[in-house]
Amino acid sequence: MPHFSTLSITPDATHPRVARLLLNRPERFNAIDDAMPREIRSAVEWANAEAEIHVIVVEGAGKGFCGGYDLSQFGAGDIDHPCQQERAPWDPMVDYACMKRNTDDFMSLWRSAKPTIAKVHGAAVAGGSDIALCCDLLVMADDARIGYMPTRVWGCPTTAMWTYCLGPLRAKQLMFTGDVVDGRTAAAWGLANEAVPLAALEGAVMKLANRIAGVPRAHLAMHKMVVNQVLLTMGLEQTQMMATLFDGITRHDPEGLWFRRYAQENGFKAAVQWRDSGRAIPEGDEARALVREMEARREPR
Repeated sequence: MPHFSTLSITPDATHPRVARLLLNRPERFNAIDDAMPREIRSAVEWANAEAEIHVIVVEGAGKGFCGGYDLSQFGAGDIDHPCQQERAPWDPMVDYACMKRNTDDFMSLWRSAKPTIAKVHGAAVAGGSDIALCCDLLVMADDARIGYMPTRVWGCPTTAMWTYCLGPLRAKQLMFTGDVVDGRTAAAWGLANEAVPLAALEGAVMKLANRIAGVPRAHLAMHKMVVNQVLLTMGLEQTQMMATLFDGITRHDPEGLWFRRYAQENGFKAAVQWRDSGRAIPEGDEARALVREMEARREPR
């Protein structure tokens, strides 16, 4: 059985045709660190190489599915990172290479020849929603939440799956507002296959997984290829390229730099509270002036 630092994958003890991929950083709400995207890809590759496995269930340990990227350091800290460059002028292609690799790793769930089911409790937000929406099917607790709040400032969902899963009207609504929706709403909108009470989530997911697991692997792979080809023909790969580039821009334009400097000065929680409150985000010349003021206060005396 493979060993990973951020997740685990094992055949289900009762249903060996079902692999359980568990995001396992509960102390950080299963937040995405540098290792997790690569480990998701490796876990999917392992499951695809196991002849007995027919379907993969993706779930989160602890209180929720995944709270997005781990911004405890990159959001409010001073660490220079390929995807958040601070000590040198921003290089968009270095940023793109870093984030595109993560996007491709998440999309291993979508490319997997064996169907993938996201089992969401608590929340799948920001980058966590990318992971959930790269799965073929989505089953949610009715009080679970899903959304991409950083569309308000400092982010663009690099997998670009919202439009393909929801259609343009609902996708625009969520991208323009940064709102999250609960499982009931996600199911009503067609984003989730099903929403059930939390106590019934495990049973609902395993009922679906076992129904799928009885189908021959080759049939599952062919049916998935047919459906995925429609999305590819619609331009999914080109859209992801644009979204990944735009994600880097949102983190380094005046508004993105204001958000990061505000987080560094006041704490990431305070920055998120401003972002999600509906309060206007400083932009343009106002954002530039605020960035200069905050950077001056940060300079060593």
